Amino acid sequence: MGIRVGMEGEEDKQRFVVPVEYLKHPIFVGLLKEAEREYGFDHPGAITIPCHIERFRHVRGIIDLEHGAAVQAHRQRYHRSHHRLAHFSRCFWA
Repeated sequence: MGIRVGMEGEEDKQRFVVPVEYLKHPIFVGLLKEAEREYGFDHPGAITIPCHIERFRHVRGIIDLEHGAAVQAHRQRYHRSHHRLAHFSRCFWA
C-alpha cells in the first residue's frame, strides 16, 4: 500500500510502499492516529503520515524485524510439522 510521509509544510514528502498487514501493527496504528488528528478522515489522496521521514523509517524497521521473526518462526513450525507428518505417513506404506 502506498503511503506518503513528511511533516506539514515540507515540500519533499516521500512515498513508501508497506504491506497491508503493517497497518494493524500497534506502532503503525499510532502513526495513523497522528494522521487522523492532523488531517481528519476526509483527507484527499494517499494516506499521509505527518512525521519525520527518519522516524517513519525507524518505525518501519521495527515492524520489518518483528514481521521477519514471525515469518521465520512460522516456517520453522511448518518444517517441523511437515517432517513429522511425512514420517508418520510412512507407517502406512506397505
